[in-house]
Amino acid sequence: MVKFQGVISGSYFMQHWSPLPNFIHILLNFPTLVYMRTTSVLMSSKREIKMRKLDSTKVRPLKTEQLLHIEDHDFALRPGFGGSPIPVGIDVQVESIDSISEVDMDFTMTLYLRHYWKDERLSFRSNKNKSMTFDGRLIKKIWVPDVFFVHSKRSFIHDTTVENIMLRVYPDGNVLFSLRITVSAMCFMDFSRFPLDTQNCSLELESYAYNEDDLMLYWKHGNKSLSTDEHISLSQFFIEEFSASSGLAFYSSTGWYNRLFINFALRRHIFFFVLQSYFPAMLMVMLSWVSFWIDRRAVPARVSLGITTVLTMSTIMTGVSASMPQVSYIKAVDVYLWISFLFVFLSVIEYAAVNYLTTIEERKQLKKRGKASGMYSMDAVQAMAFDGCFHDTDVDMDLTPFPDPCEESETRTSQTNISNEDTPRLKRKRSLKGNVGRIILQNNHVIDTYSRIIFPSVYIVFNFFYWGLYI
Repeated sequence: MVKFQGVISGSYFMQHWSPLPNFIHILLNFPTLVYMRTTSVLMSSKREIKMRKLDSTKVRPLKTEQLLHIEDHDFALRPGFGGSPIPVGIDVQVESIDSISEVDMDFTMTLYLRHYWKDERLSFRSNKNKSMTFDGRLIKKIWVPDVFFVHSKRSFIHDTTVENIMLRVYPDGNVLFSLRITVSAMCFMDFSRFPLDTQNCSLELESYAYNEDDLMLYWKHGNKSLSTDEHISLSQFFIEEFSASSGLAFYSSTGWYNRLFINFALRRHIFFFVLQSYFPAMLMVMLSWVSFWIDRRAVPARVSLGITTVLTMSTIMTGVSASMPQVSYIKAVDVYLWISFLFVFLSVIEYAAVNYLTTIEERKQLKKRGKASGMYSMDAVQAMAFDGCFHDTDVDMDLTPFPDPCEESETRTSQTNISNEDTPRLKRKRSLKGNVGRIILQNNHVIDTYSRIIFPSVYIVFNFFYWGLYI
């Protein structure tokens, strides 16, 4: 440090006070210049060594990469860039159809997707003409087709225990690239015939970046390029057929692209919906017909039965609608349930009409006889508790043009009570058993009589037309 200061001081002294020539000045500063230059060289060499250690890209190529000449070519460009489009063959093996969702209008499928093309840049020498197989680590270093699924919502490559990717390279440059993928894609469904419907869905494959001028996508083995597992089954559908087809897709900004289609038809199982929707609806309609055989004066019984069947039909319809998408058109199941609901509703309206006409008829009869509707006597009420008939003798005699069996039974019972008090109940029961049919016919309106025939007949005809049209 003292020496350096001395040199600087001498230099300063020579610059300001000494008349010596310039070479003396250089000689005095030479040690300082040598020292500074040496230090700079040493520091730059250390920095270069350190940078070499930190640079991980300049590693020695692997043996396989040297064999395939990966470092000698630019694999960012497709094979045959600038020439004719490269043909890429596709074949697919469907492993399973995992789910079909009517609400989301999509399906989920697991498949093996295989690509075939030729890249002469990857050709290598092989004495035994054997191919080399690699995993997914080599995919990032070479060119592969950019095939994607049109209308897909979600998709992923399986990665248990490692990524399910296989790359096989042949000595002449032919390449096989295989993936195991699960994809969820849209299926545009038509529910106008639900649940007697058949849905046609398709999974579409297309190159994302390369149009038909750069890449020609085709099925490798024609119609045999699509294979399926024999054990594929679904809970709600029969798989009728799988087929492969191809076409072109046009985009206004980028041009025409080759597109491949995996088509499959699904026919729905009907038995589940017969048990859950159709059969309960039939039972409710038939249960509503029981009302026509109940005495028209039994208001609580007929009203309760009608309201119960109406509410049950509403519950069935709500349950079916909750599991379906909210479409704007009428489905086949809606037609059946709404017609069944109409039959149940009309049975309630039918009794309302019968009850109203009965009331009008009673009023007319009362006006003719000039009698008002009186209170029931205790004897009539007790008799009605036994045989189910009204026993207001004044009213009943006016309303009926012929003798009422219930009134005759009541008259005979009163006469018997005078002669013998132990036998009235036995006679009442015998009279009721012998005249049940006549009592039912006499206490029902003519509308009930016609309804017993018209309602079942029309419903049977409707079922013939419905099942004949949709099946």
